[in-house]
Amino acid sequence: MVTLSVLDLAPIRQDGSAAESFQHTLDLARHADAWGFNRYWLAEHHGMPGIASAATAVLIGQVAAVTQRIRVGAGGIMLPNHSPLVIAEQFGTLESLFPGRIDLGLGRAPGSDQQTSRALRRYTHESADAFPQDVVELMDYFYAPSRQPVLAVPGAGLNMSFWILGSSLFGAQLAAALGLPYAFASHFAPQFLMQAIRVYRQHFQPSQHLDKPHVMAGFNVFAADTDEQAEYLASSWQQSFVSLRSGRPIRLPPPVKGYIDSLPPPAREMLNGILSCSAVGSPETVHRQMQAFIDRTGVDELMITSNTFEHPARLRSYEIVAQLAPQLTSQPAAI
Repeated sequence: MVTLSVLDLAPIRQDGSAAESFQHTLDLARHADAWGFNRYWLAEHHGMPGIASAATAVLIGQVAAVTQRIRVGAGGIMLPNHSPLVIAEQFGTLESLFPGRIDLGLGRAPGSDQQTSRALRRYTHESADAFPQDVVELMDYFYAPSRQPVLAVPGAGLNMSFWILGSSLFGAQLAAALGLPYAFASHFAPQFLMQAIRVYRQHFQPSQHLDKPHVMAGFNVFAADTDEQAEYLASSWQQSFVSLRSGRPIRLPPPVKGYIDSLPPPAREMLNGILSCSAVGSPETVHRQMQAFIDRTGVDELMITSNTFEHPARLRSYEIVAQLAPQLTSQPAAI
C-alpha cells in the first residue's frame, strides 16, 4: 500500500481571511489524523495573497497541538531565507514539544517574488548557491556533539527528520548525496519528475538517516461523488494556478463551470502539464488516475493537495482519498 500524506497550502479564499484559513487548517488536520494520513505538511510562502502559511513553524505547532498521531512538518522551509541556526532552534522547539512527530523539509527557492525576497533581507542568489552548505550546517546543529561552534538550544541531540525538496535535478542529487528522503514538487512543476526520481535512486548513499531511497511526490486530487462535480470544484485551483503563472497571484476564487474550455490554447496547455500529476473525478476515476501515477513513477509516498473553495468539499475530497488508500498498490517502477 502506498503511503498517503497531506500538503495543506493554507488557501485564503476570495471572500475569506487568514483567520478563516487557519481554522480550516486545524479542522482538516484533525480529520487527516483520524483518517490515517501519514504526514501533514505546510509550506513557506511570502507575499502571496492566497496562501496563509508564511509563519510556517508557528502554524506547524498549532497543527501538532490539535492532532495526536500524524507527523507534522514543513514542505518546506525555504532555507536561503533563514539562518540555519534559527531554523534549528525553531524545529528543535517543535521536536521538544512533539517528540517523534516533526518533519523538516528544506528547499532552496525563495517562496516569493524578487521584491518580497529583498524584504526578507536574507535571500540572494549567493544564499541559494550556498544551500548545500546551509543544509549540512543545519543538520550539524542537531548532532551531539555538534560540529558547529554555537549550540542550538533546543536542538542539539534531537533526532530530527530531514527531507530535501525540489522540482529539478539539483535537489535529487543533494538528497541522494546526503542519504535523505526526497520530495518532488510535481503538484505544480512536474517537468523533471521522472528524471529526478531516476537520479535520486541511482545515486542514493545510505546514511544514518535513511538506509534506502524514499521518494514522495506532490499530487493534486479533487475527488467528489461525480466526475462533473469534481471537475467543477477543481476550477478554483485551476484559476488560481493560471493567475499565478501569469504573474498575478490571487486569493482562491469560487469555481466556475467550463473553465478549462474557456482558456486560450497556451493556458490550456500549461494546465494540461499540471494535470499529468492530478486526479480529478469520482472515487472510481480518482482511484484509476492515482494508481496510474503510482505505477508510472513507483513513488513510495504521495503528498496530496486539494485546494477547493468550500471547506466541506475539501474535507470530502480527502475523505475519499483516505477510503481509497487500501486499494492502491505499489511496486518499483522501471525508470
